[in-house]
Amino acid sequence: MHWLVLFAAGLFEVVWAVSLKFTEGFTKLLPSIITVVGTICSFVLLSIAMKKLPLSISYAIWTGIGTIGTVLVGILYFHESFSLAHIICLAMILLGIIGLRFLS
Repeated sequence: MHWLVLFAAGLFEVVWAVSLKFTEGFTKLLPSIITVVGTICSFVLLSIAMKKLPLSISYAIWTGIGTIGTVLVGILYFHESFSLAHIICLAMILLGIIGLRFLS
């Protein structure tokens, strides 16, 4: 159960990071609200997951999910550049997340 909560926390990290791009320095109301709510949800879920999961594992996986998610959104929706090197780096992050999950 705590692993699913941690995964959801990582997804909310992607939500707030992407919505932050649209806030224009917190001058746009709706994206600003989404950013704040997403941040709160992400942190609350992370703290719930940390009740049973180790700090180091939780935080590494949470940031890894956020990193991979925001990079993929950037590539797919904002047409940010990517290369084979980007894909290899993302794959290494993903392997690290999987490895941490199964070693803990």
